[in-house]
Amino acid sequence: MTRLLEDKNAIIYGAGGGIGSGVARTFAREGARLYLAGRTRAPLEALAAEITATGGTADVEVLDALDEQAVTGHADRVAAAGGIDVSFNLVTRGDVQGVPLLGMAAEDLLRPVESGLRGAFVTARAAARHMVERGSGVILYLTSGSSAGLAPMMGGTGPADAAVETFMRYLAAEVGPSGVRVVGLWTAGVPETLDPEKLRMVGGDNVPPPEVIEAAIAGQAMLRRAPRLAQVAETAAFLASDRAAAITASIVNVTSGLVSR
Repeated sequence: MTRLLEDKNAIIYGAGGGIGSGVARTFAREGARLYLAGRTRAPLEALAAEITATGGTADVEVLDALDEQAVTGHADRVAAAGGIDVSFNLVTRGDVQGVPLLGMAAEDLLRPVESGLRGAFVTARAAARHMVERGSGVILYLTSGSSAGLAPMMGGTGPADAAVETFMRYLAAEVGPSGVRVVGLWTAGVPETLDPEKLRMVGGDNVPPPEVIEAAIAGQAMLRRAPRLAQVAETAAFLASDRAAAITASIVNVTSGLVSR
């Protein structure tokens, strides 16, 4: 049976992170040649070695997804080496949560909006320029679904999600006639990615431990469980594949029903 992403070239930004590495492993299993990009070399090289050891192909590029010149140059090299079929930005945005809006600094509110939108624009544009020329390709993106909710103490997360999602709908409308698809995923609270140190960076010193957060998500989700990393990665692989060729300008809800729209 043909694998979902056989002979596809996929760039994953933020590949060294929890969701990024899970997506990379699934994409490699489904036959994609991977271009792993991020700011820290060690986790990228470890992931590439793991993928290579299991028969996959992965190249590493150390770059900042907010750096237009670096992202564009890398995309140009990937395109010249065989084309870009998939681009997926999973870079963190510097969100700050757990602080009331009335007590939040303006820079903490705006940081995820500005970095999230800039990263989405820079990476998607770099890949889409080449995809339009080829007449095919998929831009994937991920947000938390906070744009559809009314959760307190989430800071700039919802506004950042809304900005990225609106941009991606605009992009889908512009590149769709050239055969390029733009598809999003909503997910949040994936247990395998709930690292205590990273949680403190977002939610401060009083953030609950991972098991408490997972239980809270499960208690609120319609399916009474948190979404698993494998479920997010499998959904992304399907959306990146030709089997999802009629899906664009849409967001797939992978929150176990935590978000209801």
